[in-house]
Amino acid sequence: MQKGKIGVTTENIFPIIKKFLYSDHEIFIRELVSNAVDATQKLKTFASVGDYKEELGDTTIRVSVDKKKKTITVSDYGVGMTDDELKKYLNEIAFSSANDFLDKYKEQSNAIIGHFGLGFYSSFMVSDRVEVITRSWQKDAPAIKWTCDGSPEYTIEDAERDRVGTDVILHIDKDSKDFLEEAKIQELLKKYCRFLPVKIAFGKEKEWKDDKYVETDKDKIINNTEPAWTKKPADLKDEDYKGFYRELYPMADEPLFNIHLNVDYPFNLTGILYFPRIKNNIEIQKNKIQLYCNQVFVTDSVEGIVPEFLTLLHGVIDSPDIPLNVSRSYLQSDSNVKKISSHINKKVAERLHEIFKENREDFEKKWDDLKLFIEYGMITEEKFYDRAIKFALFKNTDGKYFTFDEYENLIKENQTDKNKNLIYLYATDKDSQYSYIDKAKAKAYDVLLMDGELEPHLINHLESKFKDSRFVRVDSDVIDKLIEKEEKIESRLNNDQQEIIKMVFSSQLKGKDSFIPVTEAMQEHDSPVIITQSEFMRRMKDMSKLGGGMNFYGDLPDSYNLVINTNHAIIEGLATDVQKEIGEAVKKQDESISSLEKEISATEKSQEGKKDEDITQAEKDKLEALRKKRTKAEEKKKEIVSKYADKKPVVQQLIDLALLANNMLKGEKLNTFVKRSIELL
Repeated sequence: MQKGKIGVTTENIFPIIKKFLYSDHEIFIRELVSNAVDATQKLKTFASVGDYKEELGDTTIRVSVDKKKKTITVSDYGVGMTDDELKKYLNEIAFSSANDFLDKYKEQSNAIIGHFGLGFYSSFMVSDRVEVITRSWQKDAPAIKWTCDGSPEYTIEDAERDRVGTDVILHIDKDSKDFLEEAKIQELLKKYCRFLPVKIAFGKEKEWKDDKYVETDKDKIINNTEPAWTKKPADLKDEDYKGFYRELYPMADEPLFNIHLNVDYPFNLTGILYFPRIKNNIEIQKNKIQLYCNQVFVTDSVEGIVPEFLTLLHGVIDSPDIPLNVSRSYLQSDSNVKKISSHINKKVAERLHEIFKENREDFEKKWDDLKLFIEYGMITEEKFYDRAIKFALFKNTDGKYFTFDEYENLIKENQTDKNKNLIYLYATDKDSQYSYIDKAKAKAYDVLLMDGELEPHLINHLESKFKDSRFVRVDSDVIDKLIEKEEKIESRLNNDQQEIIKMVFSSQLKGKDSFIPVTEAMQEHDSPVIITQSEFMRRMKDMSKLGGGMNFYGDLPDSYNLVINTNHAIIEGLATDVQKEIGEAVKKQDESISSLEKEISATEKSQEGKKDEDITQAEKDKLEALRKKRTKAEEKKKEIVSKYADKKPVVQQLIDLALLANNMLKGEKLNTFVKRSIELL
């Protein structure tokens, strides 16, 4: 028996491995099975070039759990190790056998996984003793056994093994007994090893016999050795891609389509990305792309390598050129990562453009599911925007689709305002904004339907890109001011009449401080009262819901304009009735207010330039008394108007009709409106 010490620079290497080197203890299974795959692939390479002349036989890697002995064993029929190799590769940490192998067999190597030579030592995270029984592929090499208890000391002794290969036997420590459950190992093998290129067996297949499941002699193979992404696109059919998607995500809906990545220059990258069917929920869809390194699972957090907007996709990316940290657990920052990310961005855009050109009708049918990805990319990635404008679509309220250029040509003649700005009208809800859409169509305007979660941000982005253009929601103003032309509509009410009408409506907006009455000269056939909301404020509030530094606007209360059409017959009649019933009383208050304001102005002027101490108390009292009288006169005027409006149910009816058109009338107020409507009939 030989004894020795592992070639490390500190006695504390094992505690470091246990606590810091690996982010998750469970990856020991990945590392040991990956090493077994490496060993098997090496032997296949030796055989292919004639260096190994024996029959390869069954090369299945076997993983087994013995709960009684508290062991986990990983067995392979790969190259094995000689005494010297065992000392070199197990005792001199980070002296990777993979590096030596690749130097000699660069052309024939079959995707050797090992990068750092540290994988084996992950076994000490869960074990208090590790045994390695190995027999080298080299002729007449004896079987040997290496044992280590987690200290730098080890032993090597003779052993028995019929075939070439290696058994790694972990004696699981008391803190890691969960790993002795077969279900746990099954779960980990599926997570980390389900696509490794060598068959991996764990247990036996079962069949239903005599009213129960019984084990058969057939190995239970847990992995697919030739997943779809390792094949050439020309060798795969549509059903193959769908089948692989079902293998990855058994419970998911069928994807829209896929993009097969197959790059060998300037870096190696393969993979298949799928566009899932999603509409408005962004966050829940992330962490669905799986990153592999030579078919070994690394992570499903791929923000570093996949552009942010494509983290919404599903699928697999595999590259030996992605820089990983020493434990192969996460990405390291590297210029290659940026190149790969940029290339994926480019390939996705090119593929989308191809699909658009090949079958535009099908692309349009999928647009509502696709637009979240594409709009996210256009907002966040400048290069993607430049490519996406060739296939990004607008959809109007009639359900027709247009490219950006097509839509500009459609509307530029009729929807250019007096300042030469092209106005893109849009709605966010076809049903609740129907009356506004209808008015726009009556003027031969076209209205876009922009009801997506990201479209408030997209609109802002497009306004910065489109020359002399603005996006305006159809309910943000009266129809004639959405796209202002040279001609101007004159009001049939004078300024005094407009002011008193605003007061009449304002008096009936009790509890509705967010509504501001305004008068507007509109067409006589337009509605007598409508509700609008400022385009700027509403858009800022919409954007604040998705973040992006707009929280200030999100905290502000909603604000609406109650727009009164001064050219509508009902409003004209109301103005005439106001004059008839309370005109004299209002005039008297106006005269009183005007007289008081003149006195106040004269008094304030007489005090200009004086210091406060130079103004007598009598003068101060006089000014204060005048202001109180003015306030009282103004309140008296409001009282007169309010009492009048209270007796005119048509005022509240017009307000409620405007609220109803915007889906703002509900509950008790809706019930009151219905009763009033019946009474008025």
